[in-house]
Amino acid sequence: MPATPPSLLPADEPERLQSIRAYDVLPTLAEPLFDEFVALTAQVFSLPISLIALVEEDDVYYPANHGMPGNDQQPRVEALCSSAIQQARAVVYHDLVLESSATITPEAARAAQDNELRFYAGAPLRLPDQRLLGTLCIIDRQPRTFSADEQQVLDHLAAVVSQTIAVRHACLAQPPGGAGEWERLRTQLQEELRELTALVRYLFTRHGVQIPVPADLLTQVERRLFDLQRLLNEPPR
Repeated sequence: MPATPPSLLPADEPERLQSIRAYDVLPTLAEPLFDEFVALTAQVFSLPISLIALVEEDDVYYPANHGMPGNDQQPRVEALCSSAIQQARAVVYHDLVLESSATITPEAARAAQDNELRFYAGAPLRLPDQRLLGTLCIIDRQPRTFSADEQQVLDHLAAVVSQTIAVRHACLAQPPGGAGEWERLRTQLQEELRELTALVRYLFTRHGVQIPVPADLLTQVERRLFDLQRLLNEPPR
């Protein structure tokens, strides 16, 4: 595997990798619940692809993947989400064919071209210690605009995913009842995510797909995301 160039590494890289391992992130993200998150994210923005990317030392893993079957792992130097980790902020590339940002490595530009990717937006995922583990990203094979309202909702979705990772870790760290508490909560979260996905599908069927996504639809999504966060904030039973 190609080594990651120093230019892609954030200042806190050793501590970041230590936190990823301490929170058992890769096994966490393998749970089907996180597939529900990326399916919802793709639905909200009417895009064919959404991924959760875990940025490890020299590779990026995609344990939750909607729309890019077989894309399970990629060298970090080839991954667009590496720039979000390096910059510690959300990144948006409206048209990768025209993009000239120095944060995109030649390898990442070539990989995007090979996969016929044109639009990318990624919001950072954070662990409780605020270290970045990766991104929640959306991708299109066509150029796309991306409004400030849409960015806000993508950031909110990423915050809910981050909180879910933290709550799972906290539950399973408290035997003997923690595993049962997580199972109860996971079931509730899945039900809420499926209901929200169904709502978004209904709204698009009723009003048609519009790009960018209208603010009033996004407001309804955000309202339900706050409900998910309240569920995650409930004290254990």
